[in-house]
Amino acid sequence: MSYPVKVTFLGTGTSQGVPVIGSNHPVCLSENPKDKRLRSSILVTIDDVNIVVDTGPDFRQQMLRTGVTHLEAVLFTHEHKDHTAGLDDIRPFNFRQKRDMDVFAEPRVQDALKREFQYIFADDKYPGVPKVKLHDIQNEPFQVWGKEVIPIRVLHYKLPVFGFRFGNFTYITDANKITKAEKEKIRGSKVLVLNALRKEPHISHFTLQEAIDLVQELEVEKAYFTHISHILGFHDEVSKELPKNCFLAYDGLEILVD
Repeated sequence: MSYPVKVTFLGTGTSQGVPVIGSNHPVCLSENPKDKRLRSSILVTIDDVNIVVDTGPDFRQQMLRTGVTHLEAVLFTHEHKDHTAGLDDIRPFNFRQKRDMDVFAEPRVQDALKREFQYIFADDKYPGVPKVKLHDIQNEPFQVWGKEVIPIRVLHYKLPVFGFRFGNFTYITDANKITKAEKEKIRGSKVLVLNALRKEPHISHFTLQEAIDLVQELEVEKAYFTHISHILGFHDEVSKELPKNCFLAYDGLEILVD
């Protein structure tokens, strides 16, 4: 099912973000705003429905910077803290919208959320804690506020992670292996967002070249790379090295996919 999608890149950095605390690496010292990266996350807007994929440690800052006034749902790719640590900051949306937040995650990720945010799920809740409504997802299409979302199973070293396809837009972060069957779910996307950590091999992330190769294999019209380390290099310099249909994403970038 195809439908128009607006995507806002809330963060495009690694688990440490860019700049890294205490680092004197030239990229960390760059004054170019495109070299400053919060933890990876996107805001997907379909009609008037706002969906965030992953609430990392910078979630509050990202929401304030984007000026979001309503949020209908949160989807989680996996349980690592750079993708979940900001869950507590959904509270203003609870208060404003007077309802529980719809949260979509597979059972393993839900278990991690219950451990990390025990107070949210306690039987005797402290007043004012976030309110969530959990929805189980498996490796099959599901509905979020009336829109079909197709999960794509990828591996982050040995950890199963979900990417998501919304219409003609596919988002995959924290991956270094995708099976042939799962690649077929991506094929036909007009825009693919893919993690491209650095140029050197990594145990759990695609390198820049591996990401480019996958884009070419799947014949995607346009690709944006995210989850970028300072080690990859300066945004402007690396951008000049990319094929004409590939781009480095940056915080605050907005794209429209029909």
